[in-house]
Amino acid sequence: MDEYGFRPEENRWVIGGLDTPAPPFGFVPQVWPDGIDISAAPEGRALGPMLDSGELDVLFTANVPQTVLDGSPHVTRLFPDFETRERDYYRRTGIFPMMHTVVVRRDLLTRHPWVARAVYEGFLAAKEAGARRYRQGRRLYEAPFMVPWLNALYEENAELMTEDWWPYGVAANRAALDTLLRYHREQGLTAHRWTIEEIFTPDLLET
Repeated sequence: MDEYGFRPEENRWVIGGLDTPAPPFGFVPQVWPDGIDISAAPEGRALGPMLDSGELDVLFTANVPQTVLDGSPHVTRLFPDFETRERDYYRRTGIFPMMHTVVVRRDLLTRHPWVARAVYEGFLAAKEAGARRYRQGRRLYEAPFMVPWLNALYEENAELMTEDWWPYGVAANRAALDTLLRYHREQGLTAHRWTIEEIFTPDLLET
């Protein structure tokens, strides 16, 4: 929306399984904004094959569709120069989108306020254990990972983003979080423009 003027209400949306048919998941409430054309994929159909056949124009997915892995001539990236564009976006905005957020039930936090800090520190320790593998791998030109020139990529990323390109905590992700909350309101996913202070426990606001 900010970069290219994309408007969700100007598109038709189809929800379904990526490579195999699957109904929209129901383990969390499905909040569908008013004025948006949203439907489930036809029964027995998956989004990847529908993209390949031309029934869909574009596909948003966290995973690579099998049709791409198979080298289909009908499917390509929206931005072939995605790395250049994403690095430029990071330089300009400081935003490198997070993978996930970790949440705690409010009633549990009320009874045990130390839980949020303990979970946060546990995830930090786990991330450090993973990052340590890459730092040690630099001594062997990242040979343990069997990816040519991975050392060069590591050094390029570290120069742009420091060595902590998956920062944890609210303070380190404030720009991305605030942008996410703004999008939620602008796209009709929430009726209220939430602030960071309203959704995170005070104990972790400066982490």
